Amino acid sequence: MTYFRKILEYARPYKQFAILNIVCNIFYALFSTLSFIALIPVIDILFDKSKRVAVKPNYEGIASAKDFIIDYFNYQVTQKVIEDEVSALIFICGIVVLLFFLKNLFGYLAAFFITFLRNGVLRDVRNAVYHKILHLPISYFSEKKKGDIISRITADVNEVQTSFLSILELIVREPLTIIFTIIAMLMISAKLTIFVFIFLPISGFIISLIGKRLKSQSLRAQEENGNFLSIVEETLSSLKIVKGFNAEDKFQEKFEGSTNRLNKILNSLINRQNLASPTSEFLGIFVIVIILWFGGNMVLIDGTLDAAAFIAFLGLAYNILTPAKQISKATYSVKKGNAAAERIIDVLETPSTIVDAKNAIIATDFKSTIQIENIDFKYEDELVLKNFSLNVPKGSTVALVGQSGSGKSTIANLVTRFYDVNSGTIKVDGVDIREITKRSLRDLMGLVTQDSILFNDSIRDNIALGKTNATEEEIIEALKIANAWEFVKDLPKVLDTNIGDSGNKLSGGQKQRLSIARAVLKNPPIMILDEATSALDTESEKLVQKALENMMRNRTSIVIAHRLSTIQNADLIVVMQKGEIVEQGKHNELLLKNGVYKKLVEMQSFE
Repeated sequence: MTYFRKILEYARPYKQFAILNIVCNIFYALFSTLSFIALIPVIDILFDKSKRVAVKPNYEGIASAKDFIIDYFNYQVTQKVIEDEVSALIFICGIVVLLFFLKNLFGYLAAFFITFLRNGVLRDVRNAVYHKILHLPISYFSEKKKGDIISRITADVNEVQTSFLSILELIVREPLTIIFTIIAMLMISAKLTIFVFIFLPISGFIISLIGKRLKSQSLRAQEENGNFLSIVEETLSSLKIVKGFNAEDKFQEKFEGSTNRLNKILNSLINRQNLASPTSEFLGIFVIVIILWFGGNMVLIDGTLDAAAFIAFLGLAYNILTPAKQISKATYSVKKGNAAAERIIDVLETPSTIVDAKNAIIATDFKSTIQIENIDFKYEDELVLKNFSLNVPKGSTVALVGQSGSGKSTIANLVTRFYDVNSGTIKVDGVDIREITKRSLRDLMGLVTQDSILFNDSIRDNIALGKTNATEEEIIEALKIANAWEFVKDLPKVLDTNIGDSGNKLSGGQKQRLSIARAVLKNPPIMILDEATSALDTESEKLVQKALENMMRNRTSIVIAHRLSTIQNADLIVVMQKGEIVEQGKHNELLLKNGVYKKLVEMQSFE
């Protein structure tokens, strides 16, 4: 229950609904019990004339309050019977109907109020998980499956929300119904009630055995649910590759393997859960039969219990069965909810390794230089950068080149502080970037990546991502600089055209130019271009390269380049190999060295 208690903290803003729910449940439990107790004087007076009370009773203090209430009720019913037995019967039926009506009214109101709490908690937990996802470091998601994260924010949160009703039944309505019923049963016959309670612990023990493995099975089911959602997400994002390599059968087999495992877990889980209800009902009826035998002896042989009280006692005993059954169901639901809560709390309590320092400063401008000083960095145990140092003066263009895996893109990830260095420092204007707020640091930078990351939204909203208050004129100007206005102006809804999932309604070159326009509109002093042209055809590359040149004018730029033809005019070209600098200089200087850079150029020329 530890994890579930943490989730319950999200119910605090809705405590007024919880209080109203508890009040309504108290009345529900009270009227549920009274509806059976009311039958005793009714049966007595209708079928045993000796029980009728002709004289109005007097109240003699709290000690005799119980006898006064019973006698007064008997007196009122007796008066009706004396006047007209049919009208008395109608009066009695009306009381029974009223009691059941009030019971169900308060039952509805309890459910009405708890709805606001459950749905409020559902929203707030979901918002908290999404907020955490946005603020966790990128390294967290390199180790997790997207489908599993989606499962936690959807299926697991839904399971927790469903469990909220169960836990309130578990701690309020059903226990109160049982307590009120037991009090009434003790008032009727303490001896018979004690006899009943000899058998109830046995029933409880049997039911608890059924639900023993429920939490572990629920956890396995939720993990497998995340696994099959991951397969769906991978399939949808890689459908061209799946079809292009005729891998449909392989993915179908993989998906069916996951759903078969989930099916097996759910069959066991649900069958175990379903066993609780008939078991509790059978054990309850067994107790009722014992009561019939033992209580029947008290009525027929001993004469220590009258018939009307015994009939009401039977009704009350049966009245315990429903809440007992609901408690057993609620217990299982809470165990499932606790398993789901564990997976949610796992996300919410994951510490973020990329955080602002306690007294982090807000950087408002870039004045002089980016200094990368003797940094080491490794992904898990693999050292990617070793003792790497580089200065990027304001207004200059520095290009990083080298074979795949040489650590070029890692530099971009470290400068933007998506990751932190293991040793060494990265400084902006002499200040360690770990001493600058992440938000203000990234405000200084524009990012254009190899993969054009666009959203299923309009062109306007995609471009204005970094500057939400941009005017239409500013957006159009950014599109012109990025050589994108030429195709955007011909689209059906121009800026309001939806570009589809990941911008799939556009070509690769068009998507990349929109990415550049987004960075241009933000107008940052530092631009980071991570292989921005490597995935383009020759024609698109020329358009994008022109857009990049327009964008980099009068800006400080760090360019990670795959195609060397795009960085010939850079102020400094840094050649990397296995995380270290092996050469640096201008294009012509490096060619004269007849080293690694020249080999790279020759290889691309040959290609």
